[in-house]
Amino acid sequence: MIRLRTAAPLTFALLLAGSARAQERKTQPLFERQVLAMGTRLSFQFPGASGEQGDKASEAALKECNRIETACSTWRPDSAFSRLNASAGATAQLPAEWLGLLQIAQGWSHRTGGAFDPVLFRLLAAYGVREGGRHPSEQELTQARASSGARLLLLNGRRGTARLKDGAGIEEGGFLKGYVLDRMKKQIIHQGVSSGCLDFGGQLLTFGKAMIVPIADPKDRGLPRFSIPLAPGSLASSGLSEHGRHIVDPRTGLLCEDWGSVSVIASSGLEADCLSTALYVMGPVQGLAWARRHHVPALFLLNDGRVRMSPSFAALHPTSLSPE
Repeated sequence: MIRLRTAAPLTFALLLAGSARAQERKTQPLFERQVLAMGTRLSFQFPGASGEQGDKASEAALKECNRIETACSTWRPDSAFSRLNASAGATAQLPAEWLGLLQIAQGWSHRTGGAFDPVLFRLLAAYGVREGGRHPSEQELTQARASSGARLLLLNGRRGTARLKDGAGIEEGGFLKGYVLDRMKKQIIHQGVSSGCLDFGGQLLTFGKAMIVPIADPKDRGLPRFSIPLAPGSLASSGLSEHGRHIVDPRTGLLCEDWGSVSVIASSGLEADCLSTALYVMGPVQGLAWARRHHVPALFLLNDGRVRMSPSFAALHPTSLSPE
């Protein structure tokens, strides 16, 4: 594993401290568990937790994950979001939690100029993203564009209602996993686990102590390109190496090109999830400029080997690589 090179040389004191920490890691327990959840791999690491404590905490997290998936996944025809998608433009009541989640997702659509959008169900269906991919006709694409976009989602927090116009549909794939991570963390902490790392299909969330986490190569998600210390927060990455061209630019309705990958660090899993998608859609030039303006820690790995990072990322992880 290649680690980002620190600019300052190691001192003898740092070496001794590192040795002490390594010895501490050898003596303290480490709970580890890996399961399948929401169609992907979910792993838990709880340093210092006993097996009994880790089992209890991870079970509480999985129960919360299942609750949210049951309520929100559009892969389930009876979920709240699926019922909203099938409401044919009628106003529907939504529980406050899911209405609030959609309000946050819609807010990120506005803040990113539409590069992130939670109302892309029709466009993704036109491209057959869930069925392995297809090439829609121009007419299909035109119709799908007209039925996509956050502007078609009307939310009323006071009345607790939502409505989708023009046959639009919610697509939760760009934000639900991040929300689930945040909620699982709360359940784990409630069970008395004070530090840990969750890896949910490649999106990472740490709490308590900082932990060393990998950033994958843009051409191979199984190959770590860098390792960085991640303080409490979430690291989300977006790219096309694993699933091919599946990310749609909501602004044009076209599939994004494979230029590499972007990794974003944020205080919450939901924010990191939304922003990694948005910055991938923007691309390495516009995305880097947006990250710089909004002080977002972002690392862009291009397929040609170039590495670009925002000043906020460089401030968190000073390296011999310079921000652009």
